[in-house]
Amino acid sequence: MNTSTAVFLRSAPDLESCPDDDLLEFAFAGRSNVGKSSLLNMLVGKRDLAKVSATPGHTKHLNFFNIDRRWRLVDLPGYGFAEVARKDKARFNQGVSDYLVNRTNLVCVFALVDSTLPPQKIDLEFLEWLVDNEVPFVLVFTKTDKVSATKVQTNIAALKERLSQWCEKLPEIITCSSVERRGRKELLEVIEQALKADLAQAEDEPEPTSAETTERD
Repeated sequence: MNTSTAVFLRSAPDLESCPDDDLLEFAFAGRSNVGKSSLLNMLVGKRDLAKVSATPGHTKHLNFFNIDRRWRLVDLPGYGFAEVARKDKARFNQGVSDYLVNRTNLVCVFALVDSTLPPQKIDLEFLEWLVDNEVPFVLVFTKTDKVSATKVQTNIAALKERLSQWCEKLPEIITCSSVERRGRKELLEVIEQALKADLAQAEDEPEPTSAETTERD
């Protein structure tokens, strides 16, 4: 998959401000300081697609990027950063929830979780919200280079156990390291499969009959 043509499209504070829904979208979400910006830059092979800030919570809007004119990457605001003004924080959270529930061309959310930590309450609340609202998601464990493989698997197992209380079927899990460029292939495979499935579905749809075309006109 070619990601070298990744270009910034727009920042949007809410659903109404989002771009046209003409391309499939894949959103990336996670708590502040989970390593989201580094992962996005690694994914598309650019150093500055998503700004890596020393201050957690830098991203405050939904940021849209066109990738290869085939799909969109959506960088969602990090959740749970106390320094964001409360009045803005509420608005950003509302904008994100509206987008996740009502955006018709959203395929799935890549939910980023810090692999160096046991399940965190704020992550569990977000994942439970995704399940309750039937938003498809893939679990992405970041920073796997920062801790032993055994510790990573222990934390993954603990989160899976919590998720099993809400999910009949557990989501797909991908482990990543932006430093070691681990997980990039797996992330792109998920996206590529979704794009191919959408194309196949479009090709299978019957052409409108002349009567249907006339009726619409």
